[in-house]
Amino acid sequence: MTRRGTPEADLQRAVVQALRFALPRTAIIHHCANEVTEAGPRGARRQAILVGMGVHAGFADLLILCNGHVLFLELKAPKGRLRPDQEAFRDAVLAQSFGWALVRTLDDALGALADHGLATRIAAPVRRSAP
Repeated sequence: MTRRGTPEADLQRAVVQALRFALPRTAIIHHCANEVTEAGPRGARRQAILVGMGVHAGFADLLILCNGHVLFLELKAPKGRLRPDQEAFRDAVLAQSFGWALVRTLDDALGALADHGLATRIAAPVRRSAP
């Protein structure tokens, strides 16, 4: 289902569906609902509660655990940019030798699996290096 004005959510649904097909059934694909979208004092209170419960600013959209591999995927619309807290999260993840990838297309997601050594049930797209 495609909804107007939600390109990242549409991408995420497509990526999750493809990952469920491509990865072994034992793989864990998890989305952490990391923020409250409700405005005003009520939303601020709910966000503070989540932070107190361990929500981490900038946490990636998807976490994949598969056969000893850990891969974080940050999904962005074609022109979307990482926020500073997302850049800090990326840097912390990479410093700890975990996998992290920026995903703008379904091919990016499947390519990230191959780039980080996750075996799939489908062939990964041919990756072209950036100019």
